[in-house]
Amino acid sequence: MKVADILEVDGCRLVEPSFAELTIDSHTALLFETGADEARLLVDEEEKPLALALHDDEGWLAASFLFRDPTLAAIECFEMVGGEIYQESREAWLSALREYYSRELSATVAPALEDLRPDREGKIRELVTGVWGDRAGTLCLDCCCGSGVGTAALRAGGVRALAYDNDPELLALGLAKGRLVPEDTMCIDAREAPRYIAPAPLGVLFMAGEIYSYNAGLWEEIITGLLTLTDETLITVGTRAEAARVEEWCAGEGRDVEVFENARDPLYDRWCCVARRT
Repeated sequence: MKVADILEVDGCRLVEPSFAELTIDSHTALLFETGADEARLLVDEEEKPLALALHDDEGWLAASFLFRDPTLAAIECFEMVGGEIYQESREAWLSALREYYSRELSATVAPALEDLRPDREGKIRELVTGVWGDRAGTLCLDCCCGSGVGTAALRAGGVRALAYDNDPELLALGLAKGRLVPEDTMCIDAREAPRYIAPAPLGVLFMAGEIYSYNAGLWEEIITGLLTLTDETLITVGTRAEAARVEEWCAGEGRDVEVFENARDPLYDRWCCVARRT
């Protein structure tokens, strides 16, 4: 479902420039720069505000309160205009936001060049099946998803993948190729994932970059954030030394960790760490 469909309006723009900026309070003030002649307040199942949409001669403009609280000025504006109240689930609104910003990204960002081997998706699917078996219908977070080859492999096995990365060009490529699904894709800093994503049963991080001493802190933040959100986590790296670092981080978060060498793909996912919540 789209943002405009939920609000039952003919087209709607969001004041927040990107999905990652949905947490920034100051964007709400942008709503009040025009003279509103109509208003719609969206609330969730518990009647907590999810969004405020205002209409003027240029159309509908909305601010989302999914990741921040509404301001007093927003509520007073709604009451002054005398608008209508609409209700939707938080999950449906979140999905609509992801779809909105994915479409915006696809329309404004030139995709990266394709750099995947034709057999990569199949090898990932074999790996996932070998680790977890049949987990069809289970939600899995695809951290640092890139252009979405992992997401495509998960979806091919019936797993629902919620993907995120901070590289808009790679995301644009994945969306263009159909590997990424707009309503299940976010352009965010993976270190900030717990601000935007609820816990899920499964999580993956395929080919976690190249981990050196100078960037180990960055990767530790990303991986511990993923562990916070997932019960079972599969992380792949290129070398045994990188796997040792990941194993240490997972153990430090109180996880049971299994490390093994993956003969299916010695280039991308050679070493695998499977961390499970105890």
